[in-house]
Amino acid sequence: MTIGPEPIIYGLVFIGVLVLVEGLYLTVFGRSISLNKRVNRRLEMLEKHGSRVEVMETLRKEMQQHLKARRVPLYSILSVKAQKAAIAFTPQQIVMIMAVTAVLAFLGLTTGTATTLPVRVLVSVAMGVGGVYLWISMKASKRMRMLEEQLPDAIELMVRSLRVGHPFSAAIGIVANEVSDPLATEFGVIADEATYGRDIGEALKDMAERLEMQDLRFLAVAVTIQQQAGGNLAEILDGLAKVIRARFRLFRRVKAITSEAQWSGKFLSAFPLLALAGIQVLKPDYYDEAMAHPWFIPAALIVGVFLVLNIIVMRALVNIKV
Repeated sequence: MTIGPEPIIYGLVFIGVLVLVEGLYLTVFGRSISLNKRVNRRLEMLEKHGSRVEVMETLRKEMQQHLKARRVPLYSILSVKAQKAAIAFTPQQIVMIMAVTAVLAFLGLTTGTATTLPVRVLVSVAMGVGGVYLWISMKASKRMRMLEEQLPDAIELMVRSLRVGHPFSAAIGIVANEVSDPLATEFGVIADEATYGRDIGEALKDMAERLEMQDLRFLAVAVTIQQQAGGNLAEILDGLAKVIRARFRLFRRVKAITSEAQWSGKFLSAFPLLALAGIQVLKPDYYDEAMAHPWFIPAALIVGVFLVLNIIVMRALVNIKV
């Protein structure tokens, strides 16, 4: 039994889609927008353009464009993750990239495989949409992890600023100038909005809702309560920073404890599909006699339902909220 070249070609084409999207992104926007380079993008834009209002409007447009485009075809599944990842591509450009990568994947499959036309079309569309979705998901996960790690340090920096006599708006500005991205640019926009009259508590709340980040919600609530009821904001934020650090440590501990169960769940969920694909590659006629049986289709549907239930149950068992 020999394995044909088709599975390898499928994998290489999919990897090519991911590399193409990443290369196009860095080519268009440069290294300054990449999260691999820890710089303050807002300050770089201020050095180039000089206009604080222009930079603020550009960044606000980038931060809001994805959630406003949920009605764009094929884009609703990407809007939230693209917003968290702060993708500089517009929604229309992302949809166009999906189409282009799907066409390139179709050309690659046509050149390298002998599969039928409907299969090539379906796989090409799946690669175009799935490749862009996976790329955006990876960027969103990476950016959210960096935000979560930076937030306690940023709050402690605000606490030190408040204790030496700076107002809270100035403390936000210090964080925007002293820390690195991605948190620096987010807080820089809040500082600019506060300069032009927007309420800081409201700006923090909008940021927390846009990023769906619980720790930012705590910060926004603490600032709002202090603005309405008064109190020592430095002490409140100091306690909040300690709570966030303790919560972050607990989250890491829970993640370490449940990592084995998570991988077991992923393996048990993926193994039947991988086994089916392997059997089809090694012996395509293995199920020919079984497919002729009248109970084959109902049994296949039942197995599919059980696979979905397995994924849901395994995910619920290891998804511990902290």
